[in-house]
Order: sequence, then C-alpha cells, then structure tokens
Amino acid sequence: MSEYSLVGSHFRDVDPELAHLVDEEIERQSTSLQLIASENFTSLAVMEATASVLTNKYSEGYPGKRYYGGNSIVDKVETLAIERLKLLFKAAHANVQPHSGANANAAVYFALLKPGDTVLAMRLDQGGHLTHGSPVNFSGQLYNFVGYGVTPKGVDGEVIDFDSMYDLAKKHRPKMIVAGATAYSRIIEVDRVREIADEVGSLVMFDAAHVAGLIAAEIYPNPLFTTDGSKGADVVTFTTHKTLRGPRGGAIVSHEEYGQKIDKALFPGFQGGPLENTIAAKAVAFLEALSPSFKEYQQKVVENAKALAKELEAQGFRVVSGGTDTHLILVDLQSFDIDLSGKQAQEVLDRAGITCNRNQIPGDPRSPFVTSGLRFGTAAMTTANMGVREMSLVAEYVAASLRKREDDREIERIRKEVRSLCLKFPPPFLVR
Repeated sequence: MSEYSLVGSHFRDVDPELAHLVDEEIERQSTSLQLIASENFTSLAVMEATASVLTNKYSEGYPGKRYYGGNSIVDKVETLAIERLKLLFKAAHANVQPHSGANANAAVYFALLKPGDTVLAMRLDQGGHLTHGSPVNFSGQLYNFVGYGVTPKGVDGEVIDFDSMYDLAKKHRPKMIVAGATAYSRIIEVDRVREIADEVGSLVMFDAAHVAGLIAAEIYPNPLFTTDGSKGADVVTFTTHKTLRGPRGGAIVSHEEYGQKIDKALFPGFQGGPLENTIAAKAVAFLEALSPSFKEYQQKVVENAKALAKELEAQGFRVVSGGTDTHLILVDLQSFDIDLSGKQAQEVLDRAGITCNRNQIPGDPRSPFVTSGLRFGTAAMTTANMGVREMSLVAEYVAASLRKREDDREIERIRKEVRSLCLKFPPPFLVR
C-alpha cells in the first residue's frame, strides 16, 4: 500500500487490484509536476462531494420539474449550484448539468443552430478546440464551420486576426461566431467579436473552458459583457475542472433570452439524468471561487505563467505570441531543437516526472499527432503553492531533460530532483 493512500477500506476490501492502481496515481500526482493546462487539483471538499450519496439519485429534468420522485433535496442542491454560478458570472441564467465542456458546446449548438448552419470559429491548428469544427468531431459533421486564425509570427504576432475574422464574417454570414480556444494564451477581446457579429447578424458563443476561473476571479474580462457593460457573448460555456478548480464537468451561463432553449437542448435534447454528486461538487467549487483567497490564487496563477514563459525563453524556447495573459503557455520547440517533436518531448518529460502535452503551434509543419510544440499550464502547481522561484526550476528541468534526452542516467537524476521538489509542495489531498 502506498504511503500516499487515500483509498477507503471498503474500496480496498472489494477491489484491491483497482485500489492499488489508485494508490499509484495518487503517488504520481504527488511526486511529479502537473503542468497540463486543462488540469488542476480540487480541494478535499470537492472530492468528498463527488463521492457523496447524491450519486444514488436519478433526477432527470430540472429543479421543480423532475420525472422521478424523491428529488426535493436534490432540487435544493442543484438550485444552490445554479445561484452560486449566476453570482460568479453575473449571469441571468445558468445550467450546471453538462457532463463536460464538449457537452455544453453541443447543447448550445443544438439550442441555437440547425444542422448545416454556418459557424465561424478558431481553427484547430491555430488554437481552437475539437468542438469548434473538427471534421472528426460532431461539430464539424453537423455544422458548416469556417475557421479564422492568428496573425503571422513576429512582433505583436500570433494573436487573433480580427481583420480576417471580419472579412470571413462578411463573406460567409455565419449564424454564430465562436470565440475561445484551447491553446491560446492571450485575452480575447469580446468587444471586437460582438462588433463583428452585430454587423453580420450573428450570435456569439464564448468557450471559456480554460479561463473560467480567471473570469470568476475578475482577472480575465467577463465575456458576457463588453467593456461598457452592454451584452458581449450571448452564451458562455466552460468546464469546471481547469482554472475553476472544481470537479470534472461543464456548465453554461447566458443572458435570460437563451435560457429556456439551452435547458431544453441539454435535457431532453442531449443528455439524460444529471450527475447530482458532481453538481454538488460544482456547488462547492463555486463557493470556493467566491472567496477572496480564490482571487489571490488566480493572480498567482498568472504571475507563475508569466514567470515560466520568461524562464522558458531564457532556456532557448520560443513562446508563441511572445508571452501569456493567462495560465497557459504554448511553446515552439523549433528554436530549441529543430529535430525535436512535441511527441518526443512529451515522452521524455514524462520520464523526468514533468507532465505536459504536445500541441500544434500556428503554422506547424508537423501533424497534430506529432506537433512542434508543447503546452504548459500553471493552475495545478499554483494550487500546490509553488511560486515564481519554482517556475525557474521547472524551466531548468524541462530544458535539461530535453537536452539530455538520450541519457537515461541524467533523466533519472532530474526525476529525483523533481520528486524532491514536489514533496515540498503537496497537493491539497495530502494536506490535512
């Protein structure tokens, strides 16, 4: 049994084989650097809510409108989550039932579009998400997606090309413009998206999966509103498990006029019974996000990201767009080593105890399965109380591992140093 075990006795007695695997994952998370931008460490309170007896209740429908009996308490749980989320985002309407960010996006499309409608969204090879029109995804198969991208590499380059977005919108007259990305580190100006959308008569959906926690903490502008307080995005979707630091799941906030359509699209249109234990855990996370300490945390997340980006540049990596405004850093490996692919780098760093993911960069000469880039995020290690000093060490470990990637002894030496560092900064589930 691992010294890091959190597995309960019932679990261990019933399924010792699986319990052992969970022990191994606890140790992995505790002794290696978690730098995947779409991951975080939840609080123990969130974990306990996820494992609560609410998992036993079937509750198709919405509070006060269920298709099964016995939901009086569950209705209060879900209503609490809804009200907290509305308060966080200053939203008129919220839906906390999506099982994921992809489900949230699908529900919005289903609510506000018809199959075959044209949608303008960020191209995947420029930083967009699978659900923003990939041909292998439902979005690309059901709707006619047109992709916009970023400006060329250079001074003030690799930022969203709003001139191109405008030209494409004028040409294609999309029913919806999707803002938001999965590998874009800069603030997206919703004012400019709204201006373009209004000129061509489009709706605006903002996919805030990566920056939801930053929005909740008022570190990143709330995309529901423009800078003058008027309507920005019509609908905002996001995941609850990235910067928001909640359980794995999704949510939707919107202006009032879209609420009923979105609710009907999610259920009965797209999902069945909600996961009320996860919704309870979302409620806990929303409450945590309303605290002053959460804002301080998010400020540190961004400070650490900026510090890590600067240190990676000092080690010879090129940071896409020249830096970051968020928790996310996209790195071009070509300046570091032209022969090193993202796939190879990810595998080497795994061996060194540094968890990140390969990622395409704008204009990437390699395929999405190989790539020329890496994506890093600072949300999880900031939760574990690492700071700017540790970000310098992280950059050194990354560079040293990749320079010495053929030297197993050197990789093992770095792995030991990484383990030693991580043990000084335990994740919340090890802090009692």
